[in-house]
Amino acid sequence: MNGSFYQNPTFPSTTNYATPPGNMESTQIGTSLPMEQSFIENILRLNKGKKVKAYVSYPDSSAWQNKIYEGVIEEAGRDHLIIRDPLNNNWYLIRIIYLNYVEFMEPIIYSHAYSEKTY
Repeated sequence: MNGSFYQNPTFPSTTNYATPPGNMESTQIGTSLPMEQSFIENILRLNKGKKVKAYVSYPDSSAWQNKIYEGVIEEAGRDHLIIRDPLNNNWYLIRIIYLNYVEFMEPIIYSHAYSEKTY
């Protein structure tokens, strides 16, 4: 019907979804999400339980243009960071898209494909 203009796509019958394409390395860390080295969420995940200041900007807000959240990293995912403030027991869910940078109040763990270092 469509001649040679459009061909239906073919898919391989055996695909290993656990192996990332190209030169990316993937490992597992105490969670069900794969860890690809050097992504910010994985660095945050490695430092769960550490005190931080998260500097966040909300460009569309006039009242909350820039905000600093202080507390302990409880969880981190591909698109979010959860911080608990131990002083008032407030919990904050921060979207990574709004995160400018994180200041750690103690040494951090940084895992790279070839070494694991503490800074």
